[in-house]
Amino acid sequence: MSDIKCLSPMIRIAEKENIKISLLSKEKKDEILESKKVQRQVGLDDDDDDDDVEIDGLRMMELVIPQHVIRGQNVRLECNFNLDNVILYSVKWYKDGNEFYRYVPREKPPVLVFTLPGVTVDIHNSTERSVVLNSVNLMSSGRYRCEVSAEAPAFQTVSDHSDMLVVALPEEGPIITGRSGRHRYQVSDVVRFNCTSAKSRPAAMLSWFINGEPVDQSLLRGPHVTEIDREGLETIVLGLEFRIRTKHFKRGDMKIKCLARIATVYWKTNELSIESYRTENKAPVMESRETRPQGHTHAEHILASSSAKPRILVSSIVLLIVSLLSW
Repeated sequence: MSDIKCLSPMIRIAEKENIKISLLSKEKKDEILESKKVQRQVGLDDDDDDDDVEIDGLRMMELVIPQHVIRGQNVRLECNFNLDNVILYSVKWYKDGNEFYRYVPREKPPVLVFTLPGVTVDIHNSTERSVVLNSVNLMSSGRYRCEVSAEAPAFQTVSDHSDMLVVALPEEGPIITGRSGRHRYQVSDVVRFNCTSAKSRPAAMLSWFINGEPVDQSLLRGPHVTEIDREGLETIVLGLEFRIRTKHFKRGDMKIKCLARIATVYWKTNELSIESYRTENKAPVMESRETRPQGHTHAEHILASSSAKPRILVSSIVLLIVSLLSW
């Protein structure tokens, strides 16, 4: 509050004595802007209750900052504003509260860049409405804010911010393991597979599919982060375990697929086919059981065969008697 009391009289004196705006030094203008910024923060400035509220004259139209970018790419940050008949004083860019780019059209040269870890500005391709960052790295992730200020007497200021995350992609797609050289399975077998996504930041989101359909959560094991390297890149594994049912085989084949994705910048899959195991020697057995007459058990067949033996013995005795009489 002491800073406000100190700076506020200076503003009133400048207006009272009709000092021309062009005669105010850059340091004094920055001092006035800083004073008004502090006043807005503590609610003592009625001209701007919120940085994002539209003000007469200067207006923030759109802030364009990509939410996810790939490590090593060049990125353009855009700050679109409308002066609406006021004169531009400065455009400043901040990362996590630290200024790294300033554009003041009255200065020679108009661009001033401040050193900041993870931020490398391409001065030749940056203007009052956009800033180009060369070869972003993991330290480039953070909150970026654009602040636009108009000239006196109002010294209007508007700003907006957005977050950007730099993604380190895996060097290869997801890998499926766990088959142990086995290529065929049959109904009732229990299968276990692991899907591994190599080092990335953030870790990839893994998903399993059977014949194109997402698997039930109860069949999943994990995910588990198995390794974190010096850069913070993570290796992640998601297991799949289930018992094969008849419905899983489509014309003797089952498709197992793993999907690895990171936001909207990475989408890779790996798929394998599992063949059903056919045992030809079982077919005749099944067929013989199916052709057995209905209503007769195995015991009934045994009784029927045993009851046939006495009838055969009686027939033999009768033939012997007839033969003796003919003599």
